[in-house]
Amino acid sequence: MGLGIADFIVIVVMVGAGCLVCSVGLWVMLRQAASAQQRATESRLDEFTSGLKALEARVTELVKTPEKPAAAPEAGSEAPVAAAPQTVEREGEEVTPETLVVIAAAVTAFLGKKVRIRSAKRVASPREGLSAWSQHGRMLVHSSHNPRSRG
Repeated sequence: MGLGIADFIVIVVMVGAGCLVCSVGLWVMLRQAASAQQRATESRLDEFTSGLKALEARVTELVKTPEKPAAAPEAGSEAPVAAAPQTVEREGEEVTPETLVVIAAAVTAFLGKKVRIRSAKRVASPREGLSAWSQHGRMLVHSSHNPRSRG
């Protein structure tokens, strides 16, 4: 008993219809998953935006906080009291918690996932007298990342 041409056509039509139904179903599922992912991403972005606004408000509040006024000079003193100079962080000193929060927020925004900064230390600026060896080493490291043109 052999298959006739009519049977063969029926089989091809049924397989084609099955493939079409499966592809349409998968396409609909993919669209639903994509829209669910988009809603989740928008929700996370809204949360991040509100957190960032709160952080900006906190930083603004810290910046606008007035410093304590200098003590009034005594009646017998001849020179006014000079305000204490602001402390400047040097190499190796810990970074302030506010700076760590800003750095963590920036890294979280860049990577898309929450990060935890365990420690951070300031590096001396060129004006603070780096040794020639450390400057040369940094220059070599940075220059090794540049693609060289060969022509």
